[in-house]
Amino acid sequence: METTDSGAPPETESERPFEAIRRRSHELFDELTAAEPNSPTALALRDELVRLHLPLVDHCARRFRNRGEPLEDLVQVGTIGLIKSVDRFDVERGVEFTTYATPTIIGEIKRHFRDKGWAIRVPRRLQELRMQISTATGELSQQLGRSPTPRELAEAIGCSLEEVVEGMASANAYSTLSLDAGDDDERTPRLADSLGVEDDNIEHVEIRESLKPLLDQLPAREKKILLLRFFKNMTQSQIAAEVGISQMHVSRLLSRTLEQLRQSLEV
Repeated sequence: METTDSGAPPETESERPFEAIRRRSHELFDELTAAEPNSPTALALRDELVRLHLPLVDHCARRFRNRGEPLEDLVQVGTIGLIKSVDRFDVERGVEFTTYATPTIIGEIKRHFRDKGWAIRVPRRLQELRMQISTATGELSQQLGRSPTPRELAEAIGCSLEEVVEGMASANAYSTLSLDAGDDDERTPRLADSLGVEDDNIEHVEIRESLKPLLDQLPAREKKILLLRFFKNMTQSQIAAEVGISQMHVSRLLSRTLEQLRQSLEV
């Protein structure tokens, strides 16, 4: 393996940007620690630290894409978590800033989903209970090899069966995905593509149901003529041959019968 003069493996192309950011981050935090709190210098250093780690926010936000919230909003929320991390970070802890900031950024994004992601506002208690139920369901499913019952969830969480049922019901108030949600791949159908389309025949259902009792009251010949014309799409000439009367007689019977039905519907 190729090594540098110090004996360490050389940095790869993918490592160099990260190492440059890490080194610059250390320098900025050292300067920020030495600067006067809230001074123009400290504020400028703080802003540079935030800008330096914005790619980390973008990386964290993309883990939650296509869950009903715009990526831009998630980045904004994650940036709040980044700012909090910069303000609270203690260089003496001996951990990398990215290690410290990542859970804070993700926590801020998750909090955004809990607070803003409800189609119907429900009490904070139920929002938190829903999260507990979700976590307990995953853990118990692994232990039991099946989905846990509401009573098993109640025992695991330490609440009543009624509260678990209420928490599970509150999940219905959580916002659904956007109808335009889908992967970036244009070949992947949107959620809206899976929905049914309007049936042009729906509007005729009520009319057909209203006609049924009226059709039953018609003489057998007139009823047969209507069925042949409108349900079998036969021409008047074909109907005449089928019934054994002239085409002109079929036309008169159709006109008279349709007029009777129209008047009955208007009553």
